[in-house]
Amino acid sequence: MRDVEGIVELARSVLAVRARADAAEVSFLASLDSGASSDSLERRSLAEALAPELRLSPQGVLDRIHTALALTYRMPRLLSAMQHGQVDRYGAERVLNVVAPVSDSDALEVDRLLEEKLSRLSLTAWQPRNMAWHASQLVKQVDPGAETAAARMAHEGRKVTLDHGVYAQSRLAADLPSDVASAAYARVDAMARKLRLGDSSRNLDQLRADVFADLLLGNDPGVTVPQSAAMVYLHMPIDTALSMSETGASIDGIGPIPAVYAREIMTNPKSIWRKVLCDSATGNPVDLGRTSYRPNSTIRKLVEVRDRMCIVPWCRRPARHCDFDHQKQWAKDNGTTATDNAAPRCRKHHRLKNAPGWIHSYDPLHGTSSVTTPLGVTYTDKREPVLEPRSPEPADVPEDPPPF
Repeated sequence: MRDVEGIVELARSVLAVRARADAAEVSFLASLDSGASSDSLERRSLAEALAPELRLSPQGVLDRIHTALALTYRMPRLLSAMQHGQVDRYGAERVLNVVAPVSDSDALEVDRLLEEKLSRLSLTAWQPRNMAWHASQLVKQVDPGAETAAARMAHEGRKVTLDHGVYAQSRLAADLPSDVASAAYARVDAMARKLRLGDSSRNLDQLRADVFADLLLGNDPGVTVPQSAAMVYLHMPIDTALSMSETGASIDGIGPIPAVYAREIMTNPKSIWRKVLCDSATGNPVDLGRTSYRPNSTIRKLVEVRDRMCIVPWCRRPARHCDFDHQKQWAKDNGTTATDNAAPRCRKHHRLKNAPGWIHSYDPLHGTSSVTTPLGVTYTDKREPVLEPRSPEPADVPEDPPPF
C-alpha cells in the first residue's frame, strides 16, 4: 500500500494546481470586462469570440465572466483563497450562488466573516457543500431578508432545458419550486409503481421516464413506450428505410442515430414523410418533393434541410430554429431570396453578424463557413452532406492504346 502521507500531499497538490488555474482564469476574464451590462452586445461578442478558445459554449463563457466579476468585486477574499490553492471554481460558485441575493456591500461583509469562520474550522469546512452552508448562515446574519429574496429570484428563474446526448437519448430538465417539483415527482412515481404491478418488462426508472413523457405528450400514461412524431428533419437513405442498410440515419441538431431507431420513428403513424432529392456526387439536397405551393416556403425548407444547423462553426442549433439569413442583404445589397443567397443563422449569431470586429463568410454551394472574431482568430467549418456522396464510376480504359 502506498504511503498515506504521500497520497494526502498529492491530493492537496492536485487541488492547489486546479484552484490556482481557476483563479488565473478568473483574473483573466475580469481584466477583459469593460463594465458593459451583462446582456450587452459587447459582452456577448466577447463571449462568442472566447468560446472556441476556452472550449466552452458562449453561455458557458458568459457564466464564467459573471463568476469572475462576482469574485473580483463582491468576494475578493474568496478569490484570494483560490489563488492560494484552497478552493476551486466549483466551491467558489456554490458560495456565490448563496450570496447572489444580497447587495455588494453585504456580500463583502459575508466574504470577510466567511474567511474568519473558515480559518477557525477544520479542513472539512472547505468542502463545497459545507462552505455554502456556512455562507448561508452568514447571509442570514448580515441580511435576514435574503432568504425570501433568494427564493423569489429562484422562482423567477424557473425554466425547462433540453440537452441532447449520445445514442439518441436526451435530457429534459425543469427548474421548479421545490414543492411543485416534489409533488410532480411523487405523482410520476406513484403512477409508475402502480403500473409496475402488471408490467415486468420495464424497471421502475424506465416506467417513471415513460409516464413522465406520456403526461407531457397527452398520452395514456405508461400503457406503451412513448413515441414521438418525426418532422422532416430525420434524414435516412432509401436503402436504410427499406432495411437494406443500417447506415446514414441522423436527426438534425442531434447527430447520427441507429437505423433501427430511425425506422421506428419513420413508421410512427403520426410521422410526416417528405422526399428529398440529393445530388449523388455531392450528397447535398437539390430539391424537395412538391408538397408546398408557395416558393418562399419551399426555399426556406430546402435551406433548412441542406444546412441542417446554424452555419457558425461552433453552433449546433438546428436550422429549423434559426433565422433565414440573406448572405447579400436584402435592402442594402439587393440580395435575392434564393437558396444560393441563404444561410440559417440562429437569432443570436444573426444579430452578431454585423457587430464590430466580426467577419462572416459562407459558400452555400460547397457549404464552407468562415468566421473571424474580434480577437483576430478565424474558424472554419464545412457542412456535412445529407447523404454520403457516391464515388464516380471509373472510366473505361481501352486495353490497347490508340496508335499515334
